[in-house]
Amino acid sequence: MQLYTRSSGTGLPVVLLHAFPLSSAMWLAQREGLAKACRVITPDLRGFGGSRLGDDEPSVDLMADDVARLLDDEGIDRAVVGGLSMGGYVTMAFCRRHADRVLGVILADTKAGADPPAARDNRERIAQAVLADGSEVLVSEVLPGLIGPTTKERRAMVFGRVKGLVQSAPPGAVAWAQRAMAARPDSFDTLGTLKVPLLAVVGEEDELAPPAEAEAMVRAVPDGRLEIIPKAGHLSAVEQPEAFNAAVAEFIDTDLGGSRS
Repeated sequence: MQLYTRSSGTGLPVVLLHAFPLSSAMWLAQREGLAKACRVITPDLRGFGGSRLGDDEPSVDLMADDVARLLDDEGIDRAVVGGLSMGGYVTMAFCRRHADRVLGVILADTKAGADPPAARDNRERIAQAVLADGSEVLVSEVLPGLIGPTTKERRAMVFGRVKGLVQSAPPGAVAWAQRAMAARPDSFDTLGTLKVPLLAVVGEEDELAPPAEAEAMVRAVPDGRLEIIPKAGHLSAVEQPEAFNAAVAEFIDTDLGGSRS
């Protein structure tokens, strides 16, 4: 599966994987703001944006293998790999399956634990609703949790942009991704074996993957740092891009020794 990809900058390759049910369009401010610090690579995960879905069974491992093929296509041996929310799940799967290709890890507004049964059931309910009736269930049930109260109150344009991305998500990709996320394993053991630095970023107002989840991931790794972004909810990179970019740039400079490729 070849992923549609947007890239910018030069130097240390940093792959950023988008949240559900968005696309690489959510990383616009990162492609602009981090281009001087690194080479920012933002693919559309399968089925979203410009990438095809294919006929495979839903699996975050498959999504991780797509990213490995992307690195092959780009001629990149090792990269910093990171993701937000669903992108974080794919990042952890990548660490599990392609550990030798990881220079550093960024996990934003995500969690390492598997879904409990109630969460898996809810994902299946939403998958079926989207396939039957389109994106309305995403707007009514998923969108409100993506954005923090500060953004809703003060940054109407950001909220509108996210709503547009949610509404444009293809129903087939939405259902496939929900089922892939529902089946994902616990990743704490994977984090415990990481041999590279980890940056965990979380919005202070994130209710879907709150700061306690980020703290647990940092505790699980040998070398981790935590960055809590004020006035941001679940989409910290979109809601407070300057703070998010500053955290990533510091991580690259301090923990990874700058923009060596």
